[in-house]
Amino acid sequence: MNLSLLILVPLLTALVILTCKNMYSVRWVAFIGSIVQLGLGGVLLFQYNAARAAGNTAQMLFESRASWYQALNIEYYVGVDGISIAMILLTAFVVTAGVLISWKMDVLTKEFFFLIMLLSLGAYGFFISLDLFTMFFFLEIAVIPKFLLIAIWGSGKKEYSAMKLALMLMGGSALVLIGILGIYFNTNDGSGHHTFDILKISHQHIPIGIQTYFFPILFTGFGVFTAMFPFHTWAPDGHSSAPTAASMFLAGISMKLGGYGCLRVATYLMPEGAHQYSWAIILVATIAIIYGAFATLMQKDLKYINAYSSVSHCGFVLLGIGMLTKTAITGAVMQMVSHGLMTALFFGAIGMLYERTHTRQVKQLGGLLKSIPFIGVVFMIAGLCSLGLPGLSGFVAEMTVFMGAWQVQEFWHRLATILACASIVVTAVYILRAAGASVMGPIKDEHFRALKDANWNERLASVLLLFAIVAIGMAPFWLTKLVGPDSQIIMDHLSNVVGH
Repeated sequence: MNLSLLILVPLLTALVILTCKNMYSVRWVAFIGSIVQLGLGGVLLFQYNAARAAGNTAQMLFESRASWYQALNIEYYVGVDGISIAMILLTAFVVTAGVLISWKMDVLTKEFFFLIMLLSLGAYGFFISLDLFTMFFFLEIAVIPKFLLIAIWGSGKKEYSAMKLALMLMGGSALVLIGILGIYFNTNDGSGHHTFDILKISHQHIPIGIQTYFFPILFTGFGVFTAMFPFHTWAPDGHSSAPTAASMFLAGISMKLGGYGCLRVATYLMPEGAHQYSWAIILVATIAIIYGAFATLMQKDLKYINAYSSVSHCGFVLLGIGMLTKTAITGAVMQMVSHGLMTALFFGAIGMLYERTHTRQVKQLGGLLKSIPFIGVVFMIAGLCSLGLPGLSGFVAEMTVFMGAWQVQEFWHRLATILACASIVVTAVYILRAAGASVMGPIKDEHFRALKDANWNERLASVLLLFAIVAIGMAPFWLTKLVGPDSQIIMDHLSNVVGH
């Protein structure tokens, strides 16, 4: 498969949207474009599994490259492995659901869907890039559209939230660029030229002193994108002010760019730095998990509840990476996929509730399951997935992280694992309390009795995400089989270089 299609399809969709004459055509062009993206993801998964079954053992498949800026040895170089494909599928599901949820968008409709397609283009390009500069290029594409989506279509303190998000993510980008240049100037392509080629860099040994200096810079830069403590403060404000589709994209995909970068770039290319700072990663991740859970417990706004819980859940991603075991890294990738799906579903359900009730305050809601049962059930399932109910994706992802973390037989690692496990109790409290008060019990406002349940587009978006969540929760083997071998490659690289 030509991976460039993953970039061309959203780009062409965005350009066609600009030529549309009315809102009706804009919506259908965006929907058809997102469906094509989802189809490409399915074809990619099928062809990748077929190639592996046929005995293709290359680290990356479907590679293609072209010189981009020869003076600096920058290439358009793309390829995928199982981890990349998991992220691509996540992006396709969330983008399609986001387009459907935004079907009634009637304010600057053309511009709104254009920016959504631009965001998806940046995400796909980031996940398939095997050149560090190209990867950074696509990472940057996604920042400004986020700012515009919140500043123009947001609510509440939207200008403040948009500016805060943009400034913090640009700060993270600056750290990523410094880290990438640190790698670039300390590696070569075999002919004496510096290189951004990830695979070539992985076969070289970056001096330990360089890794000691640049690893925390690079990891922190990507960590900002994944709302790593204490650089997480953009996430709650950004999520709360963003329109529904932008919230779905921010939490479902954008925060995963950071986790993917922490794993694929920082940890994989600077293994000695990863071992040296693993204690700091675990410490920060554990604080994020506990802090995020208790901070969520104090929230009264549904969007803030989901936003702060995302800080906690993304802590599991960093915890899995920091433990540096195959099972934990596999769990970290599964957690990225699971959290992306369930938080997109949660934000989608919150958006549907807000559109009908015009409030996100838990104390003002209640009894909605009686008048809008479909939305109420979707809201409950999203919450149950967040607290780790067996049979849904959240359970298998978190359990895989815990099992991988427990394999490290050191006191501080075990303590961090126990504390992370204990956060599940707090998660259960705030999820059950919020869900119970919002959609169960007596109806608090008589106007809620006349609410209309989900439309066809909202039902389709919800079913799409629910299908993926249940597919992982009930049959996780297909995802572990996809991700596991590449997690082993990362672990072998970490072990061989460091000598563990």
